[in-house]
Amino acid sequence: MTSRSPTTALLLGLVITLATVVAYSWYISEQISGLRRLQTELTDRNRRDSLQLLRIQNDLNQLALAMRDMLDAAEPYPLTAWSTQFDRIRLDLDAALKQQGEVALARQTPQQREFLATSLNQFWNAVDRIFELARTGNEAEARAQIQLSLQARQAALSTAVARLLVQNNEAEEQTAQQVQDIYRRVQRQVYWFLAATLAAIVATSLYLIRSNRQLFARLASLSDERRELAQTLISTRESTLREISRELHDEFGQILTAIGSMLGRAGKHAPEGSSLRSDLREIGEVAQTALDNVRGLSQTLHPSILEELGLVSTIDWYLSTVEKQLGIRVTLDTQGTPRQVDSTKAIHVYRVLQEALSNVARHSGTDQASVRLRFDTDRLVIDIEDHGRGIDAGTARRGLGLVAMRERAAIVGGTLDFLRPPQGGTLVRLSMPL
Repeated sequence: MTSRSPTTALLLGLVITLATVVAYSWYISEQISGLRRLQTELTDRNRRDSLQLLRIQNDLNQLALAMRDMLDAAEPYPLTAWSTQFDRIRLDLDAALKQQGEVALARQTPQQREFLATSLNQFWNAVDRIFELARTGNEAEARAQIQLSLQARQAALSTAVARLLVQNNEAEEQTAQQVQDIYRRVQRQVYWFLAATLAAIVATSLYLIRSNRQLFARLASLSDERRELAQTLISTRESTLREISRELHDEFGQILTAIGSMLGRAGKHAPEGSSLRSDLREIGEVAQTALDNVRGLSQTLHPSILEELGLVSTIDWYLSTVEKQLGIRVTLDTQGTPRQVDSTKAIHVYRVLQEALSNVARHSGTDQASVRLRFDTDRLVIDIEDHGRGIDAGTARRGLGLVAMRERAAIVGGTLDFLRPPQGGTLVRLSMPL
């Protein structure tokens, strides 16, 4: 059964999430920047508009004070003496109105601007007539016009400017409220975006967890299948070796034994000192050597002494043959009280020992090793140690022989560790329950 890898879907989700985050971040940034510019522009224009209206109102107040002084009978100056002050205020008012018109917001209606301009124009026409009357000697009539007409016009202008100031204040409050509404709307959008992003992350994480669980479950299943296969192969191998060993020992051993016996009897019938008797004796020696080799090969393939003498005696016998077979000297140290080990488990311990000593002979670069057997209350621990080059960590994971050693350790319910002793080299430790 094949399963599709989640990598493509995860990468696609990651790209979409990142693209969404970048796009929305840019959108929010533009919204906030535009809002900040709008807020700054409106606030600045409203402030300058208010300043110009205050300037106009101040000029109108100066006109009101001047007209009050003009009506004061105790003043020694003629009315024409205030014409210069009125001209200065008129210039300042014109400049203030011009600047106010440039910064005034669109919410100021054309009728309001037209009313202000018309009223101010009528006011100055009335001022011109009053000063004309004063210059022609009609100061009493001029003062009457100031009291009846000019002050009323000035009061109307002041009221209009005050109304515009109040309107500016109200507009400023409305602008602040609108800005706050926009901020709240942007904030809500950010919260929605964060919620959507978190939901996408949670969905992606759940998908990843589910995919990983399926993947690890599949790996665990494959690992179990591989282990079962490896253990089956090991068991089949041991069964095959046992059969071959039995065939060698029983069939070929008996045949060679019979041949040696027949050669011995034939040699007795040959004349003493004849070449035939010498040849038969030589053939008998060859047959005996072949018989010894067959028996040795049979014990190597499957040591029958495991069933007869037990694990400790088998290891002791095997180590006595290692120097001849592998060219290394091995010492044995047994600790604790030896106990009987089931032969189906003992064969796997024996194979681990064989493979470990074979690795010492092939890879360590040393001709000495030590084996320690320790019988605890409920465990058997066997250490195979050398002080050679040591084993590489990568090799310990990938070597076929080492993989077989691990599988054998798993079959007997034990653990296999590859350690590095303080003196250097390699320490292979098999620990199994008894």
